[in-house]
Amino acid sequence: MTGGPTRSQTVRAVPGVAHHQAGLFGADTPFETAPRASATSSTVTSVIDRRDLPLAARMRPRTLDQVIGQPHLVGPGRPLRIAVERDQVRSMLLWGPPGTGKTSLAYVIGASTNAHVAVLSGVSDGVAHLRRIVAMASERRRAGQRTILLIDEIHRWSKSQQDALLPHVEDGSIILVGATTENPSFDVIAPLRSRMRLHELQPLTNLDIETLLVRAVTDPVDGFGLDPEWLAADAMSALVALASGDARLALTSLESTVEMVRDADGQLPDRITAEHVGEATTRRQVRYDRDGDDHYDTISAFIKSVRGSDPDAAVFYLAKMIRAGEDPRFIARRLMILASEDIGNAEPQALVVATSAALAVERIGMPEGGYALAQATTFLASVPKSNRSAASLWAAQAAIEGGANLEVPPHLRDGHGPPRVSAGSRGPYVYPHDHDGAYVEQQYLPDGVGGGFYEPSDRGVEARLRAHLDGLHSPMSRRMV
Repeated sequence: MTGGPTRSQTVRAVPGVAHHQAGLFGADTPFETAPRASATSSTVTSVIDRRDLPLAARMRPRTLDQVIGQPHLVGPGRPLRIAVERDQVRSMLLWGPPGTGKTSLAYVIGASTNAHVAVLSGVSDGVAHLRRIVAMASERRRAGQRTILLIDEIHRWSKSQQDALLPHVEDGSIILVGATTENPSFDVIAPLRSRMRLHELQPLTNLDIETLLVRAVTDPVDGFGLDPEWLAADAMSALVALASGDARLALTSLESTVEMVRDADGQLPDRITAEHVGEATTRRQVRYDRDGDDHYDTISAFIKSVRGSDPDAAVFYLAKMIRAGEDPRFIARRLMILASEDIGNAEPQALVVATSAALAVERIGMPEGGYALAQATTFLASVPKSNRSAASLWAAQAAIEGGANLEVPPHLRDGHGPPRVSAGSRGPYVYPHDHDGAYVEQQYLPDGVGGGFYEPSDRGVEARLRAHLDGLHSPMSRRMV
């Protein structure tokens, strides 16, 4: 048994500096934050034990060299790294999934510059806080010092709040560094985006997560100060799988495991195994936002997998959406659309199966409704594909938009009202069932419309349809005269 680390650090928090930021960067990093009302005197200071901070907060990098992952941004010779090292930082947006290091990188950028650094939260701060920071920034600018404003979760600010940033970014009063998990194209106003450089962060690789976990296990101050072998290989694999590229989730899972296995005397076992990880962590968290990029990316992959006849990939993405809590009715609607658009007459039963699955979901609910969705998904992914029926609609719509004649031929018009026989009428309507094969050659399209919209494929049931049409007295393109 081992007792783990006993050494601790204390950090004195000063007025106007958020405790968590003081804990991250030490007492010598004067990050200004929005002032908060307090029941105690503003002259009171407090002492924070870094060991009281979550492991994910303690393990935040303090320099660019400590940043794990994102080599395209902070690797040697990369533009962002050069700008930070030369203290030539310009306004930027850091965009990426949770746990990829956006906030940490923003703080590292702030701590690496000679500028004054102010911090706002897109969740709890607003324009009033911005005005106070800008006023102080203007005074510092006159004294020759720049101000970097870090806004975490900048997408939480409304359009009007983001508008308030524009003049100050434009005239250089502040250097804005915004962090967001949402696509800036949708959640950050265009005038602000045009004044900032966009840096996209990628999910951490498995190797990145392993490096981070080893650092947390071995760090004697902010980690657990233990031998890297203390974390068994199967435990490492389990934590990496749980993380799915999310550094914060990896560290939180490790910390939960350590807290669970520590006995009443604070002693730790000789080794942590995958069994310990499984006992300490609940079901795996799936990164998924029903209104964000993950929602659209996953449903896109799902549809393309079905269209591409890969039932394994299709049911995998289905399972991901179900696990993440996606609305099953949304999935069912997409399957019905796909059945007509991408399968069509190659397998007409696809629409029947998809519609039945949607009805089953409505009738029985989840989780059992997932079986119907899986059945429909694997069936649709496995049958022949054809988009010719959908393409026929697109072609007809294009002809109409292009100015095609829309007048219904006189012999096809409804019989109500007075006769409307125009010059050039081809005579009365001929009833096909009065003829062999229930077919007779006559005009159906308006005058001047050439047809050729539906061209059946040679796949599945549609091949039989094509053979039937070809077997009529003349090809469709010649019959429509």
